[in-house]
Amino acid sequence: MATQADTHDEVQDELQRVISATFDDHLKLLETSSKELPAAIEAAARILIHAYLNGGKAILFGNGGSMSDAQHIEGELVNRFSVDRPGVAAVALGSPASLTATANDYSYDDMFARMLVAHHRPGDVAVGLSTSGNSTNVVRALEQARSLGAPCIALTGDGGGQCRGIADALIAVPSQETPRIQEVHITVGHMLCDLVERAIVGRD
Repeated sequence: MATQADTHDEVQDELQRVISATFDDHLKLLETSSKELPAAIEAAARILIHAYLNGGKAILFGNGGSMSDAQHIEGELVNRFSVDRPGVAAVALGSPASLTATANDYSYDDMFARMLVAHHRPGDVAVGLSTSGNSTNVVRALEQARSLGAPCIALTGDGGGQCRGIADALIAVPSQETPRIQEVHITVGHMLCDLVERAIVGRD
């Protein structure tokens, strides 16, 4: 008969196994991404830098954790990333009022596209985040951005999904595991904020 001590040991072993495996998976994906993604990250950074040096802004959008990542990146741009500097404009689509009103009156699938039209000005860049690359509302917003003449950046998982045929810069993390993809997405987001900030303030 298993004792309470035995059960505690089993739980402890499982905790340690999961923690170790998660770190291993994360590090392996970072290593692979460091080899496969630099050209795409550079392309995205050039698009954003050109926009910001010419008075444009980033319009970011995604669902769930990807919405949180969009908001995180917005905050780094509007406030600061590493150094004191004037804030730069950025909008993460999806305030509760706008999101629920648009989804209720029209369609959840079209809500980002409609909000993007409202916020878009010439020179802006659309940044869509979808771990599958197939989120309908993200895909439609990128398509809408293209119709407005806005450059498009997509952060996705392996293969890029439907975003592949739309994005001017596709950062497709080589994984199909949503948590690991999102971990790399925010790392890439930090890189993009850093590169934009360096271009704006002229850091070495």
